[in-house]
Amino acid sequence: MKNLSELRDIMINDHLIARGISDPAVIAAMREVPREEFIPGKLVDFAYEDSPLPIEEGQTISQPYMVALMAESLELSTADPVLEIGTGSGYSAAVLSRIAARVYTVEHFASLAQSAAERFKLLGYDNIRVLVGDGTLGWREYAPYKAIVVTAGAPEVPKPLMEQLAVGGRLVIPVGPHLHMQTLIRVRRVAADEYHSEELCDVQFVPLIGAAGWRERD
Repeated sequence: MKNLSELRDIMINDHLIARGISDPAVIAAMREVPREEFIPGKLVDFAYEDSPLPIEEGQTISQPYMVALMAESLELSTADPVLEIGTGSGYSAAVLSRIAARVYTVEHFASLAQSAAERFKLLGYDNIRVLVGDGTLGWREYAPYKAIVVTAGAPEVPKPLMEQLAVGGRLVIPVGPHLHMQTLIRVRRVAADEYHSEELCDVQFVPLIGAAGWRERD
């Protein structure tokens, strides 16, 4: 039976590189971060299958390919501050933290935020800060951000996130009129009052709950 390190290498070769992920920094980060540390213990055997997995609070940890695709789409440099909306298990933030200078991540569920923060401390990822709050409003204290990534589907791009994006920055977010079906888009802020957007692919994410997203009862 292959060990987890071998399975991680297979995942990277077969599900990331073979499907077009080419950014060396993203590949290195995916190789470094142990996904098994971010999922419930009973699912460890599935850690490196290319599929989302359930976590607490009815949420999911995204499939490895989607984590890599979104990270690559942010076009990160080592000096970039990144805002992540939807901490979840913390896996995506951990990957981003191996590439960018700092990661600020906002989580709706306090229990998930606490668990993620404990994982970051255990693994020594000390360039990540976690906030419990409404992710659709961003985190103004540390704005502007060179990159913003949203790991839940929104009915439209939240205006507060667009305002907190630095000129020249990239925002990657799933957007669509249905709760569980979206299009992944990348928004670039090319001037103080000018944004360009492009569609990347069709995706399925859990809903982004908040004042500028879906309501709890939707």
